[in-house]
Amino acid sequence: MKNIVVVGSQWGDEGKGKIVDWLSDQADVIIRFQGGHNAGHTLVIDGVTYKLRLLPSGIVRKDKVSIIGNGVVIDPWALLDEIEEIKSKGVDVNQDNFIISESANLILPFHKEMDEIREDKAGKQKIGTTRRGIGPAYEDKVGRRSIRVMDLISEGNLDHRLDMALSHHNSIRKGLGKKIYKKDKLKKDLLKIAPQILKFSKPVWLKIDEYKKKQKKILFEGAQGVLLDVDHGTYPFVTSSNTVAANAATGTGCGPGTINYVLGITKSYTTRVGEGPFPTELKDHIGKILGTKGKEFGTVTSRQRRCGWFDGVLVRQTIKISGINGVALTKLDVLDDLDEIKMCVQYELNGKKIDFLPAAAEDQLKIKPIYKTFPGWKTTTNGIKNIDSLPENAKKYIFAIEDFIGAKICSISTSPERKDTILIENPFDI
Repeated sequence: MKNIVVVGSQWGDEGKGKIVDWLSDQADVIIRFQGGHNAGHTLVIDGVTYKLRLLPSGIVRKDKVSIIGNGVVIDPWALLDEIEEIKSKGVDVNQDNFIISESANLILPFHKEMDEIREDKAGKQKIGTTRRGIGPAYEDKVGRRSIRVMDLISEGNLDHRLDMALSHHNSIRKGLGKKIYKKDKLKKDLLKIAPQILKFSKPVWLKIDEYKKKQKKILFEGAQGVLLDVDHGTYPFVTSSNTVAANAATGTGCGPGTINYVLGITKSYTTRVGEGPFPTELKDHIGKILGTKGKEFGTVTSRQRRCGWFDGVLVRQTIKISGINGVALTKLDVLDDLDEIKMCVQYELNGKKIDFLPAAAEDQLKIKPIYKTFPGWKTTTNGIKNIDSLPENAKKYIFAIEDFIGAKICSISTSPERKDTILIENPFDI
């Protein structure tokens, strides 16, 4: 039995949804362990597109259990809307195949409002958040004033918890000259949807222990990418949670020994949404080609992603930080039409060459990429399912990536479709 953690090795949007969906065919249980509905996974299955934000990617498969762990922050209304949306496409969501951790923290309307207020006031210093209340919700969690799923059980307890949260938020709102938030309507709205949320609520740590005893295969699904980790990413231009593989244990309530393998999803070029450093960003026609052919628009926000060459220095760094054992390389077909392809193999900072991303944001903005250039293959790789069928120049590029980052490439994705995947090494069989 193998339990696998899937993380993004870049700034997110690496194609985790497809890979998790593909792996979930072999898994019994699929668990989200961090983030919120700021992360989006797009699945294309038999021509049908599913856009998931909170629901684990395994939900589209029959006879699987999908779980939202305690490390996730949940907008309950957004979750219920997403459940209804996916039901309309023929996917059943019920108490047998879907579980929410009773310890998960809720995103409430005043969190979203605070997110918007801060971003608007930040001006040029804005982070580029999705404005969905993720950061303020995590702040309340750490500040011990959050409302959790379990708090919906008792009206009296919910009343008390809302008083605590609003005492803090209204003090800030008053200082900013904003309208004081009233609790009565919010309390009523929460009690109205409580039965729809609570019917899925269970102690996830206990369920995981049961699954382990039954030798079930567990797939832990991360959101965003390692470079957005609040500790290890391009701070302060990061998300509000830990996106590294180690958080799979904390964000679900299982011990680190539960994790047997870490798979890093890695795009064959680099993209980023929002503000922050991006050493290999391309603002020329090549960047536009990558964005257009790769359909680089955010699943959640529809914002256009910034595009650039593959940054081997960054991926090598995230592999070490997150303990990545193997890599799933995605969107190779997007590079098909290019005359030449570049990979960043070093940086220059203040006239000196360095082999890692410095921690200081000021330095991150100043570094210049040093590239190695590869000839393009100028023929389609779309839909190829065997590595031997790839063009020679495509194989040379892939092997160069593998050699530089120091991790085995386990699979290669050649289209958004589930079936268009070259399997080199199955993580569940290693």
